[in-house]
Amino acid sequence: AADKIRLIPQDFFAEMCEQIIQHLNHKIPGVNTAELCQRIQTSGVEINIGDLAKIANILSFLFSTAARNNLSTEELVTTLGSAGSTLPKHAVQVIRHVWNEQGKAIAASENARNMATVGQFVDMKWKLGVAMSSDTCRSLKYPYVTVTLTVADPSGQITDKSFEMTIPQFKNFFRQFKEMASVLETV
Repeated sequence: AADKIRLIPQDFFAEMCEQIIQHLNHKIPGVNTAELCQRIQTSGVEINIGDLAKIANILSFLFSTAARNNLSTEELVTTLGSAGSTLPKHAVQVIRHVWNEQGKAIAASENARNMATVGQFVDMKWKLGVAMSSDTCRSLKYPYVTVTLTVADPSGQITDKSFEMTIPQFKNFFRQFKEMASVLETV
């Protein structure tokens, strides 16, 4: 991971650290590594989304563990150095700065002791389509609904999950959402 961190320019690495801290403070649902990866690649750096996601997971683990152990900035930097870390200097400087500025907020958070273990819903998009024909059937004229859910997993990684439903399935899905809305109104 340290080799991949070396590739990331300091400003992008700082932005990723900031987003992870904001995620751990429950201010944003997660880190959009796909968008960040695209911007890093546009700047001329060869890195893939899988490597960037691993780095985001490592940093999320680092910050949440530091929060659980209530580490000061110096303790965190010392721990990074004593762990035989081969992190580049710019990465350690960014981690030091971000933790010094915002680390206390995570450590003070009531949820620092048990960080979320489930994902978080971010967005939902849907579209109506009609299948006109296929290899085996000349005339389908079959309507369907495609739903895309955007979710952030516990580490903050944002992903899209898509699925298709028939109209009766969508009506049942919609009915269940209406039931949830009515229950939420009573809370």
